[in-house]
Amino acid sequence: MSVIANTPAPPYFAVIFTSTRTPGDNGYSEMAEKMVTLAAQQPGFLGIESAREDVGITVSYWADLDAIKQWKANTEHLTAQKMGHQSWYDAFKVRIAKVERDYGI
Repeated sequence: MSVIANTPAPPYFAVIFTSTRTPGDNGYSEMAEKMVTLAAQQPGFLGIESAREDVGITVSYWADLDAIKQWKANTEHLTAQKMGHQSWYDAFKVRIAKVERDYGI
């Protein structure tokens, strides 16, 4: 998978997940990898970009709001969310935005 997602022509949607982590890995890396693989199999998934320093930012791209809703309700994703709340994140924020324009080289 490319570092920069190859998204289609807009409009589409972005889910921006920003977080600060608790100390240690505690299974986080393995679960994060699993979630990317699982998300890529979901209808409406368009791509993902992620960076982690003091603040982690992951942006996933989706065809429509229904695809985002289905991903949020995915059983394995719900398990990962619960583990995140309990042990991986000090804080997090989820933002959902409609992409109306994009450009690049």
